[in-house]
Amino acid sequence: MTGVVRLLLADDEHLIRGALAALLSLEDDLLVVAEAASGPEALAMARAHAPDVAVLDLQMPGADGVKVATTLRTELPDCQVLIVTGHGRPGHLKRALAAGVRGFVPKTVSAQRLAEIIRTVHAGNRYVDPELAADAIAAGDSPLTAREAEVLELAADGAPVAEIAERARLSQGTVRNYLSSAVSKLGAENRHTAVRLARERGWV
Repeated sequence: MTGVVRLLLADDEHLIRGALAALLSLEDDLLVVAEAASGPEALAMARAHAPDVAVLDLQMPGADGVKVATTLRTELPDCQVLIVTGHGRPGHLKRALAAGVRGFVPKTVSAQRLAEIIRTVHAGNRYVDPELAADAIAAGDSPLTAREAEVLELAADGAPVAEIAERARLSQGTVRNYLSSAVSKLGAENRHTAVRLARERGWV
């Protein structure tokens, strides 16, 4: 069908995904060709259907929207990515833009407005919710290095240093150094507080 934008919708909340698919399908020029409930499933569906635009929830099981976008940028460069989130923290936006995401909007956006943004993104333009953009500018950049953020994220579920070291393929001493540095940079009293602070700001 000429002029029709083929969509992949990925959200782990079935009700939201189903409602969104139904509403977007009312648009003559939009066609939902695949749906997914997790990051890995979104990648599998994208590879199978090669959509024009992938509309991804930021937080999904298996891999978040930014990680999925990073992979799609390499494997399916013609697929534009739009992230819809209920957690629009400044760091998330910066990570998304760095991953090549073309759109970033809150879940409070109307279906009609989302359809317009999908068309904007499909045309090769970028759309970022103005309020989220302003918050990101005000928050500044993350003080954490990529490795510090990775180790801090692995520490989020209370895993011991030995387990983090194994998962990150680092020595236990190096893991302790990264955690200590992250705690210091964030002005936290311990790694658990550091994880909470970094998550609040969208840095992990």
